[in-house]
Parts: sequence; C-alpha cells; structure tokens
Amino acid sequence: MSHRITEADCIACGQCQAVCPVDCISEQDDGKRVIAEDDCIDCGACASICPVDCIEQV
Repeated sequence: MSHRITEADCIACGQCQAVCPVDCISEQDDGKRVIAEDDCIDCGACASICPVDCIEQV
C-alpha cells in the first residue's frame, strides 16, 4: 500500500515532504506536493502531520 495526496485539498505547506523518511514526496510547479506511490513505504508520517488531512491511503 501507499499514500496519495488529494491535490484539490493540498495547501502546499510542505510539512509532509519534510517528514518523509524515504524522500518520495516532491513539489510540483504549483507548490503542491505529490507522492511517488511506487516508492512510498506506507509509514503514515505524512498523513499524521498534514494540517488539512488531504493524504489518503491507497
């Protein structure tokens, strides 16, 4: 399993990227973040820190 950021709800705060232990979250041109789902280890660190709860498990 992995996690996904719901782009419509992301506020581009970057907190998720800072806590990812495998560095699989990157910034898009609009400042929002995206998770490389193939590299995600499903630790949940990003989901637990997201202030708008826009990260879901897939």
